[in-house]
Amino acid sequence: MTLRNINYFDTRFCVPPSLQCLLRNFSLWSMKKDPDLESALSRNRRWLVNNQIKNIILRCPNQVTPVKFLQKKFKTLDLQGKALNWIKKYPCCFEVYLQGDEYYCRLTKQMMHLVDEEESVKDMQETVLVERLAKLLMMSINKRLNVMKLSELKRNFGLPDDYLIRILPKYPDIFRVVNYSGRRSSMEIELVSWNPHLAISATEVSARKQGSQPCFSCSLPSTWVKSWERFHEFNSSPYISPYADPTDLVEGSKEMEKRTVALVHELLSLSLWKKASIVKLGHFRREFVLPEKLNVLLLKHPGIFYVSNKYQIYTVLLREGYNGSELIEKDPLVVVKDKFGELMQEGLHEYNRRHYLANLEKKRKKGAVLARTDRRNNRSPEMADPDDNGNNLGCLLDPEERKRFYKVLFDDDPP
Repeated sequence: MTLRNINYFDTRFCVPPSLQCLLRNFSLWSMKKDPDLESALSRNRRWLVNNQIKNIILRCPNQVTPVKFLQKKFKTLDLQGKALNWIKKYPCCFEVYLQGDEYYCRLTKQMMHLVDEEESVKDMQETVLVERLAKLLMMSINKRLNVMKLSELKRNFGLPDDYLIRILPKYPDIFRVVNYSGRRSSMEIELVSWNPHLAISATEVSARKQGSQPCFSCSLPSTWVKSWERFHEFNSSPYISPYADPTDLVEGSKEMEKRTVALVHELLSLSLWKKASIVKLGHFRREFVLPEKLNVLLLKHPGIFYVSNKYQIYTVLLREGYNGSELIEKDPLVVVKDKFGELMQEGLHEYNRRHYLANLEKKRKKGAVLARTDRRNNRSPEMADPDDNGNNLGCLLDPEERKRFYKVLFDDDPP
C-alpha cells in the first residue's frame, strides 16, 4: 500500500506515530477524485485563462495588443508555448492580424458584444454586489479587509476591477477606505454600519425555508459509512454562525471548527462558482480567524467540501452547489460568462475542423486515402457507411458525435 492510497482520516488504518508527520504532507492527495467536479474545474480553467487575456486586451490602447506582449504575460497566466498558437485556437474570441512584421490581437465583434452584456449585468447587479461585499466585511474579525488581498478574490465574488471607484463612493453609509498605517499596501475597506438583515448565512436561510434548525448537508455515497458517521457526529452539535463574534471561541476546539466550516461554507456560497483557491483563502487567516492548516480541516469534511489539486492549484468546492459537473444555481454573471464558454467551444470546433480538413487534404495528396477509398467502394450495400457521401465530414457532423467531439476538445481527460 502506498502513501498515496492511504486516507489520513480513515480509522481503519493504524498509522505509526513516525509516519503521521509524513502523512500530513500527503494529506491533500487523500480525497477520492470526483470526475464530475474535476471536469467542472477543467472547463473553468480555460475560461479563466481566456478571460484574463480578454481583460489584458481591454486595458490596452484602442483595445489592441501586440501578440509578443501577450507572450510576456503567459508566465503570469501559468501557460507555456506560443501565445499566437493559443489565441488562434479561439477564432470566435480573438482576431489576429499581421501589420508590418508584427502580429496583433483584438477581440472579435462577438466578444465585444459579450463584454457589453457583462457590463450591463454588473450595473443591474450592483445592489447584490454591495450586499456581497458587506457580508464579507461582516464576517471579518475587525470588519475590515485589505484591498490588495481582496483583489485576489474579487472576481470570485463578481466584483468588477474598478469596484473601488465604481461602487464604494456611492455607499458612504456602508463602506469607507481607510489606511491606519500609512503604507500603500495597508489600504483597507471598512464596514461603516452593521446590517442585521445581512447577517444570515446561506445555511440559515435554507433552514428557515424548511422550518428546521441550521445544519450542513452531506453529498457522499451511502457506502462511505465512516465518513457519514463522522459527519452526523459533527452535525449534531449546535450551528455557529460565521457572522457571530469568534473571540470567545478556543482555538482548536470543536466550536471553533464548527465556526470555521460555517465560514468557509458561507464564503463559497457567496462566490460565483462555489469554489475558491485554498492558498488565497489562507491569505485571510488573520481577518477570518482561519486555522493555519486550513487544508487539513477541509479534508476532514468530504461530505461538505471537495478538495482538488487540478493544475497543481489547491481548490475547494462546495459540493451542494453542484449537480454533477453543473452549478445548480447560476448567478446572472455566470450566465453571461457561460456564453463566453460557448463562444470558446464554437471557436475550438472551427479551429479543429480546419485542421481536420487540412490533414485530410495532405493525406489525399500523399495517396494515403486512396487504398481506403477503394476498399469502401468495393463493400456490399449492406456494409455501407451511412456517412459515405461527398457533401459532409462524416461522423463530425452527426449531432451526438459532435457533442462528444466538443467534450473531448474542452475537457483535459477524455470521457
